[in-house]
Amino acid sequence: MKIKEIEFGKYPTFLAPMEDVTDPAFRLMCKQFGADMVYTEFVSADALIRSVGKTRQKLNISDAERPVTIQIYGRDTETMVEAARIVEQARPDILDINFGCPVKRVAGKGAGAGMLQNVPLMLEITRAVVDAVKIPVTVKTRLGWDANNKIIVDLAEQLQDCGIAALTIHGRTRAQMYTGEADWTLIGEVKKNPRMRIPIIGNGDITTPQRAKECFDLYGVDAIMIGRASFGRPWIFKEVKHYLETGEELPPLSSEWRMEVLRREVEDSVNLLDERRGILHVRRHLAASPLFKGIPNFRDTRIAMLRAETKEELYRIFDTIAPLL
Repeated sequence: MKIKEIEFGKYPTFLAPMEDVTDPAFRLMCKQFGADMVYTEFVSADALIRSVGKTRQKLNISDAERPVTIQIYGRDTETMVEAARIVEQARPDILDINFGCPVKRVAGKGAGAGMLQNVPLMLEITRAVVDAVKIPVTVKTRLGWDANNKIIVDLAEQLQDCGIAALTIHGRTRAQMYTGEADWTLIGEVKKNPRMRIPIIGNGDITTPQRAKECFDLYGVDAIMIGRASFGRPWIFKEVKHYLETGEELPPLSSEWRMEVLRREVEDSVNLLDERRGILHVRRHLAASPLFKGIPNFRDTRIAMLRAETKEELYRIFDTIAPLL
C-alpha cells in the first residue's frame, strides 16, 4: 500500500493520533515495536498560528519516527491553511486533518467531528489545505454525526475529490463518542466503492491480532489504525505484526519483559517532560494496561497508581504487582 510516494508494504498498522498519549517518546516506542506509521497528538490550528509554546512543541518530530504524520484541527479555512503551512515547515511525511474528534471542547465548537454537521465547510477547508502545501494531505473522520446521519460513503468520495491522499475512518458516529462497538460495515462499503481510488484506513476496536487480520480480510482496508488498545501495551504492534506476517500468535511475552517495557515508558515520559509532568502524563495509561487484568482485588492498587507523583512511588507499586503476574 502507498500513500503518494510512501510505500508501506502489506498489512500496514498505524498508531492513531491521541491527545495526551502520542508524544514523541510513546511514538518512538510504538515504532520500535512495529508501528508502520505514527501520528502526533492533534494540534490546534488556532493555537499554532498564535505561537502557543505548548502547541508548537507538538511539531517536534525526529527522523527515527518516520514516516510520521502531524495532525491539525480547526474550524475556519484561513486559519487551517496558515497552520498547514507552519506544519509543513516541520517536515512531517504527511499532514492529517482531524474531522473526527468527538469531545465537546472541539466538536462543540464546530471543529473535529463538528465538521460532520457542516460538510460544505469541511470540503472547503480540505481543498484549501491540499492546495496550500506540497506534502500529502490525509483526513481522519467518523461515519457521521449520529445514527440518522451516517454519511461516510458519499463523504468519502467528496473528500477524495478535494485531493486527499488517503482517508481514515473511525467506525463510530460522533454521538457514540467512544461507546458501543465500532461498525466496520460502512468502512467496508467505502473501500468497495469502485469510484474510490485512495487508500482507506480503518480504525476502531482493534484490540487483538486476530481482529486486525479480520479487518483486513473482511473489509478490504488498505491499513488499520490502533488507538486505545496501545494504552499500557505498546507491544501490541509487535503482536499484531507477527500474526499478520505469519498467521500465528507471537509466543507469550513474559510478564517480566512487559513490566520492563512499562518502566521504560515511565522513564521516557519523565525524560521528555520532567518528573512531575511525566508521571502525570503516563500514570493513567499504565493503570489501564491489560497486563493487570485478572489480578484479584486490583482496584486499590490501580487507584494508588493513578495518584502516584514520583517514579519511586510508581516503581514500588510495580514491585508489589510483579509477584502477582
